Amino acid sequence: MQTVIQYRSLGGPEVLEVAEYPDPAPGAGKVLVEVRAAGVNPYDVKVRSGVRPSAPIDGPRRIGSDASGVIAALGPGVGDWSVGDEVVVRGASGAYASELVASVGKLVRKPAAVTFEQAAALGVPAGTAYQVVVSIGAGDGDVLLIHGASGAVGQAAIQFARARGVTVVGTAGAANLGRVSELGAIALEYGDGLVERVLEAVPQGVDYVLDMAGTDAALQASFRLVADRSRIGTIVVGDRAAELGIRAWSGGSPVPLTAHEEALRAEGLEVALAGIADGTFQVEIGAIYPLREAAEAHRALESGGVRGKIILVP
Repeated sequence: MQTVIQYRSLGGPEVLEVAEYPDPAPGAGKVLVEVRAAGVNPYDVKVRSGVRPSAPIDGPRRIGSDASGVIAALGPGVGDWSVGDEVVVRGASGAYASELVASVGKLVRKPAAVTFEQAAALGVPAGTAYQVVVSIGAGDGDVLLIHGASGAVGQAAIQFARARGVTVVGTAGAANLGRVSELGAIALEYGDGLVERVLEAVPQGVDYVLDMAGTDAALQASFRLVADRSRIGTIVVGDRAAELGIRAWSGGSPVPLTAHEEALRAEGLEVALAGIADGTFQVEIGAIYPLREAAEAHRALESGGVRGKIILVP
């Protein structure tokens, strides 16, 4: 039997329930993946709680988009893949599961040097970080300020930006400044006086800003530091981007990603996997929960007490 996490109504973590179904069979162009790990993303929490709008619920709805595992069966017409291949699944539907049917277009080969937990932690964070760093346009010699730099997307963005020759200033809470610094950024605590601390750290000024925090304080600091608002981007308050005059990618934005931006997100996953394999990229695993404890994993994410990715393991 296939074990899945689902919900029948919007609400807190308590709406998540464990269910079992007969093992699914892959259709044409799809494979059945025996899931070894699934990533828990803030988006999952926002959709489950109703913070992000979704279609009306008319039955059990599954959750999760990032997973890793081993191909257990092939559907008709599937080439280039074999039973036993270790894969990463990005953009799946219902990744919180023991088995998952996925189209081949959502599969990436997992390098042997990358653990299943690391692989499942990358889809949304690494893909998002890579895309926004490229899209904002920061390059060699530029200074990039990242608000919320200690989160999963922020940590990835630091590394991708540093690889492009960018000087990164990352804001975080006091407890997380060490991690931001380890990744090569100038780590600064957020709060009163941030603008002054930034200018003391980089007297030449800031060229670009990426907002992973979404607070009014972060946005106001950004506006004081960068006059050209087209050089400020957010992944959190996309629904306010038009009124603020800044750029947005997802984060509630009514403007969908372009085909190029989607391609960059797919590319980001592969770049991160290769980087972990050769030691040039890091992903921090904050906590691992059994699949059946998905509700507890969501509580941990919402509490803000876990730094790094939360992973579910069937």
